[in-house]
Amino acid sequence: MLRIEQWLAGRDFAQDDPTAAQMINFVYLVADDTTRTAMLVDPAWDVDGLVAKVAREGYTLVGALATHYHPDHVGGDLWGLQVDGIARLAAVAPGARVHAHADDAPWIERVTGVPARDLALHRGGDTLMLGPVRIEFVHTPGHTPGSECFLVSDPTVPDGQIGSVTAPALVAGDTLFVQGCGRVDLPGSDPDEMYRTLTQRLAKLPPTTVLYPGHDYGPTPTSTLARERATNPCLKLESLEAWRRVMG
Repeated sequence: MLRIEQWLAGRDFAQDDPTAAQMINFVYLVADDTTRTAMLVDPAWDVDGLVAKVAREGYTLVGALATHYHPDHVGGDLWGLQVDGIARLAAVAPGARVHAHADDAPWIERVTGVPARDLALHRGGDTLMLGPVRIEFVHTPGHTPGSECFLVSDPTVPDGQIGSVTAPALVAGDTLFVQGCGRVDLPGSDPDEMYRTLTQRLAKLPPTTVLYPGHDYGPTPTSTLARERATNPCLKLESLEAWRRVMG
């Protein structure tokens, strides 16, 4: 059975790191309770603590999923601060291979020092299985060239239930937040691609999809695509021209 846990930097891990608390990143545990295997999404800030937390909960960590290359998600230099990330993960959990989109691989190598050859590289539409749990890679460029979301589902769970929330789930990184979306003014960003991601690529997903964002920026820690389509201002701009005026 699929389990998703949402861990907040500065509260659930990296409690002694004021910068982590300020950045309010979410790290996710995606696990299968049948096989007791798990993956971490965007392990950063306190990798030793995260790996220990996975073990305390009784799971074997078999991999990590990277939503995009920014240091607060995969580690590396952040404004002169060295952030723990996937390079540390390779040292403390060598069996946990990092999965990333191929278009972000050179950027990941640049910011973390982890060579692309050491990553498991993917394209949109690829899938991973964690026991019966299906993880689909959804390429959502705009915030970065290789930004991706993970569409997670478990066909063995009756009525599409994941614990107390409705499946499928979209672990969205910095592509889509509750009541917002990722920036498009950073190196590698593309405002036009972000517009297409929000209005076309994500528009194909069911409205019941549960949104798990990469930061705790909204009024609630999770949402649904139906709610975001109705209320998120980033999803309500009617044309590319209007989007460009607002987002630059």
